[in-house]
Amino acid sequence: MKVEQRRALALYSGGLDSLLAMKLVKDQGVEVIALNFVSHFFGGENENAQRLCDQIGVKLEYVDFKKEHMEVVKDPANGRGKNMNPCLDCHALMMSYTADYLMKRYEADFLISGEVLNQRPMSQRKDALERVQELSKMDDLIVRPMSAKLLPHTKPIREGWLDIEQLENISGRSRHRQMEMAKAWGIENYPKPAGGCRLTEPNYSRRLKQLEADGMLHHEHSDLFELIRHSRFLRLDEKKYIFMARNQQEEEAVESYADMATFMVEGTSETPGPAILAYGEMTEEDLEIAKQLYSRYSKAKGKVEATMVINKEKVVYPAFDVEELTTKMKAYTMD
Repeated sequence: MKVEQRRALALYSGGLDSLLAMKLVKDQGVEVIALNFVSHFFGGENENAQRLCDQIGVKLEYVDFKKEHMEVVKDPANGRGKNMNPCLDCHALMMSYTADYLMKRYEADFLISGEVLNQRPMSQRKDALERVQELSKMDDLIVRPMSAKLLPHTKPIREGWLDIEQLENISGRSRHRQMEMAKAWGIENYPKPAGGCRLTEPNYSRRLKQLEADGMLHHEHSDLFELIRHSRFLRLDEKKYIFMARNQQEEEAVESYADMATFMVEGTSETPGPAILAYGEMTEEDLEIAKQLYSRYSKAKGKVEATMVINKEKVVYPAFDVEELTTKMKAYTMD
């Protein structure tokens, strides 16, 4: 009698742990579909993630849950980590979203997660994994292949859909076993274990907290979440910001958000300088600051007149006291 092939959905961050977890399950004859959840702070189409999924023979799907995730970021029931990361609630949300919508859509039998016991202090302790499972609505259908031998056996293992002996018993922060597995399977050019979530990054989190303090931590202000990532950030006042590019890549990023600008300052061939985007209800004094910033960080260095374009109109700004600008900047948050 032909045995029914099981199908599993996998939470796939793009990292090595989740990739190896999928490989362990796929090698037992289970069809695996990788789900990359896309929020404002992680996930999204990635050529390397697609290449790695292709290499182990699993289909990659993207799941947009930006609005739902935003609510968790704003008010996480289980708190945040060291930065802005609501890891417990985030993991539970991905799993409950899968339970509510995706299990039926893909006619899947169970869910795979690449979490490793005790690898992360907030979200991967045993009690935290149990808490996530409790919140997830997935009941008894979550398998964590990388640490399965150290965790209670869930239905897919108890029912014989998976052989526990072919799963792993990894615990802790060391990556030696994962690297051995990757080498054995010929998996190369996988991402370093940086997490991939901007909410865990201290510098980004400090900027995001500034937006949160101003009441801007909402889905409709998501462009600001990108701008604080791709530029130097200056807060003039509540809900009044200047974003200034520091290199060519940031120049392109800042200019791509020109439609939301109160005014844009752009460079000229006479005085090359950084793109500057102003957001919010700006005053003439604020515009003056933007002109001085452009001059200071342009070829002119504030020492000679600088030619710039403001909202498509060419403007010539004279030399000025750069030290005075430096003193003035101490009143603002800039990094």
